[in-house]
Amino acid sequence: MARIKGAVTTRHRRRKVLKLAKGYWGAKSKHFRTANQAVMKSLTYAYVGRRLKKRDFRRLWITRISAAVKPHGINYSRFVYALKKLDISLNRKMLAEMAVYDKEAFAAVVEKAKAALEA
Repeated sequence: MARIKGAVTTRHRRRKVLKLAKGYWGAKSKHFRTANQAVMKSLTYAYVGRRLKKRDFRRLWITRISAAVKPHGINYSRFVYALKKLDISLNRKMLAEMAVYDKEAFAAVVEKAKAALEA
């Protein structure tokens, strides 16, 4: 039986890693071993970064909503509680967008929430 060598597969794998390492400084973009280490590390950072981005945006939206409801005499937590009570299912991203770009509609939602808290 003929012996099968893995040169083609190895070359493809190495080429793929070196392509991902394009633009890295020095040997990290030229030598497979250092490039492989750098690529594995950068892919880990990218994975973590995608999760951190979700947290950061949620914090931003909450901050924007909180700042927008404050002039209406209500705080963020009571506002969200009132929305749940009214069964208004606007997510934080949409509420933050309304607070920034459509102040009248947001004010109407806040007034509805305040009325629900008083009742």
